[in-house]
Amino acid sequence: MKSGEHSVKVRDFPCLRRGVPVCFGGVSRVSIPAIFFCQPEHAGLRVAAMTVLDRLLVTAHRAGCRTLTVVCDGEMPPIPRARALGIDPVVTRAAPKITGRTLVASANLVVQRGDVEKLLKNSARLVTADRKLLPIGVAERLEDSVARTLKRTPKVKAEGVARRVEDGFMAAVAEDELWETMGSTTDGVVDTYFNRPVGRLLSKLLIRTPVSPNQVSVFATCVGVGAAVCLARGEQRWDVIGALVLQLSAAIDCVDGDIARMMFKESKLGKWLDLVGDQVVHVALFVAIAMGVSVSKPDVPALVLGVSAAVGVLIAFGVVLRGMLNAEARGNSRVQRLIDATTNRDFSVIIIVLAFSGRLDLFLWAAAIGVHAFWLLALGLQLRGGRAAGETS
Repeated sequence: MKSGEHSVKVRDFPCLRRGVPVCFGGVSRVSIPAIFFCQPEHAGLRVAAMTVLDRLLVTAHRAGCRTLTVVCDGEMPPIPRARALGIDPVVTRAAPKITGRTLVASANLVVQRGDVEKLLKNSARLVTADRKLLPIGVAERLEDSVARTLKRTPKVKAEGVARRVEDGFMAAVAEDELWETMGSTTDGVVDTYFNRPVGRLLSKLLIRTPVSPNQVSVFATCVGVGAAVCLARGEQRWDVIGALVLQLSAAIDCVDGDIARMMFKESKLGKWLDLVGDQVVHVALFVAIAMGVSVSKPDVPALVLGVSAAVGVLIAFGVVLRGMLNAEARGNSRVQRLIDATTNRDFSVIIIVLAFSGRLDLFLWAAAIGVHAFWLLALGLQLRGGRAAGETS
């Protein structure tokens, strides 16, 4: 068999030729349906603690498929995450009769939402970056195999992770590739080359435990506040300890997003916990450094600078929230780039360097001035973008 073709034939599912219709409980859904042909030994392999089938069902559902059918002659692999999200596929030994555009796929695939959305939009078949055919695409009628069904379907190239999984090695490769896509647009240099890799070691352990992303967010906030307590002592050795603990907090702060994205556990509560937790740490950090500097360097107006920085953080948070809640501001790429550039965790390294050199007062000056410059610039860009949108409407 040629590379990229799927081995599921009509003989694997004898009822396929009969075109037996599947009852969907009389519920009419305006959505493209999906049919997944499942070979349990492949679809039951695990990629990042989820079976391949479980991951594929959630991905397809998020991409727009609401009516999901799993055609399986044996015992279907477990799909706990799909069930937890309220995704309840029809399980049958016979493929349903196709009556219109339908996503047809082998269940031994790891693909990502963006690529599945492209398939639905373009009624296409997915191919890998090196042009290998994958057994997933949109069709209007079934033939005796997925490969034959999609033979004449237009092709689109995958931009994310897209590969077949047929053994443990292939599952491990797919998992490694998925982890590489779990970064954030706000990641800076330190996040990319230190915090994210270090945090990922913990992420890979925690995805196999009941620990939730929200619990990790709260823990990261507590560690960050603990770092602030150390920095408030006004002694250099405690400054160094606090700076290192803050770096640990930054690495842990990468874990909640990793777990949420990898395990499909994103939530509005989690987003707010992460945002608010960051602000709590920042305010605690600036106040603590001010308290410590006021002890070690009495000639520096530390408390005034600390209050200025803390108030600036709160104002900046309000401006960021305005951007998140305002459609026009969300569409302003300059505002988003500014926010991304200034909300990464790279400043933690600066604090480490200044703590070792005994000059945290320099950071306090920079924070007290810089945070106000940030929110003024961000607000100005938002207002300017809003006026421009109003003039063109």
